[in-house]
Amino acid sequence: MLDNAHTAVGQTVEEAFGEIIALAQLAERRGYERFWMSEHHAMPAAATSSPQLMLARLTGETDRIRLGAGGVMLPNHAPLVIAEQFGMLDGLAPGRIDLGLGRAPGTDLPTALALRRHHDANDDFPQQVLELLGFLDDDFPDDHPYRSVHAVPGPWQADQNRVPRPSTAPDVWVLGSSPYSARLAGQLGRPYAFALQFGDADVVSAMRLYRESFQPSRILSEPYALLSVGVVADDDPAEARRQAASSAMAMLRMFQRRPYSLLPPEEVEAYRATAQEQHVLDMYTRRFLNGTGPQVAAALERLHAQTGVDEVMLVVMGHSRRAQTRTLEVIADHYALPSR
Repeated sequence: MLDNAHTAVGQTVEEAFGEIIALAQLAERRGYERFWMSEHHAMPAAATSSPQLMLARLTGETDRIRLGAGGVMLPNHAPLVIAEQFGMLDGLAPGRIDLGLGRAPGTDLPTALALRRHHDANDDFPQQVLELLGFLDDDFPDDHPYRSVHAVPGPWQADQNRVPRPSTAPDVWVLGSSPYSARLAGQLGRPYAFALQFGDADVVSAMRLYRESFQPSRILSEPYALLSVGVVADDDPAEARRQAASSAMAMLRMFQRRPYSLLPPEEVEAYRATAQEQHVLDMYTRRFLNGTGPQVAAALERLHAQTGVDEVMLVVMGHSRRAQTRTLEVIADHYALPSR
């Protein structure tokens, strides 16, 4: 499950954060494998400018489920800082931390410029990933300029304090929705997460490219991939569609360079859309899989058959936090996941 910290019109951020904690705990009780959060900036409907802060809270609110960033937009940050922050998270929840790395800004252009301060931040993404991995593992070559720089917590600190090195480390994933990210993940021998919720990208070709370019590493001997997709499931298919339409309207607003806001379904239904706007609304309402448990599960299984991914991640959508909770429960019930 992936939660974008959606904060809908009519909901305070304090309410949203409390419900995120409850959702993560419910996901753990129902047997889900991972709970990820994403980095976004300057969006009324997305309240995780720093997913790692929320993950720190969740390490103390959960016991088993893996917690991760899906993802951290690495060009927004110094690799050393991210290595240190996720080293701390792994110290709080050893063996339960995932670090997904993306290169998109997670916001609009003016905010991206404020975050990155220069135009070519994306060009250095592969180098930034290698730097981050070097800091996490503390294994820069002797002639590397950062050989004497160490991420703390980490292996170097343990050596200095004469204690065993950490037995776990964050699992680093490459995120994306393009051939670029697929090839990079394969070349690095890292797990790959494809974000289908953002657009009509060619996931089948991306997965093929990832597997063809994969080079075994000490982390993975063979490719391992995850597909994330927007989902709204409810016993009432009409309600599921209404909630999906609210998320579709947020996407339309973003394309129109208006704030990404989750409007109430009643307001979306009353909106007088042009033919072009209606096309976008219909497209995204379909793209965010919606319906009853069996209907959504059938669509998920078709995606799994097409892509051969190892995991499917549900991106919970909709205006209502109740709808997102219901999605989790309906899908868990369909697959007879345990209720701990």
